[in-house]
Amino acid sequence: MIVGAGAGGTVLAQRLARAGWRIVILEAGPFWDPDQDWVSDEAGSWHLYWTQTRIIGGEDPVVMGANNSGRGVGGSMVHYAGYAPRFHPSDFRIHSEDGVGVDWPIAYEELRPHYQLLESELPVAGEHWPWGDPHGYPHAPHPISGAAAHGWRGAMARGIDMRVGPVAIANGQFGNRPHCIYRGFCLQGCKVNAKASPYVTHLPDALEHGVEVRADSMALRVEIGETGRAVGVTYAHGGSLHMQRAAAVAVAGYSIETPRLLLNSTTGRHPHGLGNDQDQLGRYVMVQGAPQVAGRFPETLRMYKAPPPEVSSEAFYETDEARGFARGFSIQTVSPLPIGWAEHVLADGHWGQALREYMRDYNHWSVLGALCELLPCAENRVTLADERDENGTPLARFDYTQCDNDRASIAYAKRVLNEIWDAADAQDVLSIDRYAHLIGGCRMGTSPENSVVDSDHRCWEVPNLFVTDGSALPTQGSANPALTIMALSSRLAERLAVGKISPEGSSAPGG
Repeated sequence: MIVGAGAGGTVLAQRLARAGWRIVILEAGPFWDPDQDWVSDEAGSWHLYWTQTRIIGGEDPVVMGANNSGRGVGGSMVHYAGYAPRFHPSDFRIHSEDGVGVDWPIAYEELRPHYQLLESELPVAGEHWPWGDPHGYPHAPHPISGAAAHGWRGAMARGIDMRVGPVAIANGQFGNRPHCIYRGFCLQGCKVNAKASPYVTHLPDALEHGVEVRADSMALRVEIGETGRAVGVTYAHGGSLHMQRAAAVAVAGYSIETPRLLLNSTTGRHPHGLGNDQDQLGRYVMVQGAPQVAGRFPETLRMYKAPPPEVSSEAFYETDEARGFARGFSIQTVSPLPIGWAEHVLADGHWGQALREYMRDYNHWSVLGALCELLPCAENRVTLADERDENGTPLARFDYTQCDNDRASIAYAKRVLNEIWDAADAQDVLSIDRYAHLIGGCRMGTSPENSVVDSDHRCWEVPNLFVTDGSALPTQGSANPALTIMALSSRLAERLAVGKISPEGSSAPGG
């Protein structure tokens, strides 16, 4: 049984179903019909996001919703921008190399074949990638717009190398999927199915191989039997409670709902929740600092007429001691639609008549964004609040505070973005501070004292309970995490299918 039909859960289900496993997925949200449910309208797309109440706190609270979580079959990849970079080899050993964070219990080399496979399955389009582990992509890069060309020109003038892509958007017809028509609604669900997501790429094959998806089914508890093993999941559907028994349970609800579910699954043996005997569950939740800076140009640009991440750079990805902080950031074009643009203008302090003028001027702007690697901190965590939802389950509370290294990274990235627009001769600039991409909360590690799951995603305390989503990632990186989440699930499925690990809880000799 798998809880969650997003990036991690759907890939795991598809791979295991192809190996002959019987799989059922519980998904809290609906089973989308793109023709009816996905609309070419920002305001009409809020139902794609997880907008149920969460409590937020800390010195730098993270707003929940559109930018970091999805609800429904396909998960948040239904409304992601399509950007699909890999993590770097250094991401897996940042403590050894840079003295911060923690090393992963696996190496980049274990994920490389899964990155390659997924880049072909999605497929990913882009230029040859010179950063991290240099590699090419199966599809050629998309053409770029005038808005992206201005960013590229400014970066080149500052000596910053840029590349087109990588995006999980077919450049040309791919199977029964059409070419991207550059309509600008990647973040609202791609009605034409040119943008890849598990809903489009892996779910149909999973269903063909017998996977059952139970939509509108909210998991409430993982049930534990007398032997200490997971025996199934209790969930709410249609106003009543149900219990589905299973030989093994994989939780893939992402970095808020997965810790929430496990914290709520208390037993006499596990009074603080599953995987929490050492007080590790819900800790080390991370986001990326995602400031954006917009530049204004005299000609009409229509920045939305392309995939939002058109050109990008990872020239600042690795640690450079001269910058005064550890780790780094990436740069990419982004293309907010009008409501998002209004938020950008307001964040820069413009209201009333000034706001109206900036909105009328929308088609003259281009936007660059950074993704800054923010470091894991034990106190940035998900806990259970006193308030409860309609099922009587405690709400999730997420507290988040940046460290000094985080603040320095974000400030430096914003300076670089402003320098790019200055070099491109932008007439005006606007800035907004924001976050993106939740990960962590059930991180993998080397022992129960420093993690919730082992290198095979298996809960230290419950041998047939797995966590297969972004919450298992020990560090954030400066790359969008979607491809890495899928690659981790692909790796786990391979190891389960060939018997290197057993769903019953034992590892094969030499596995």
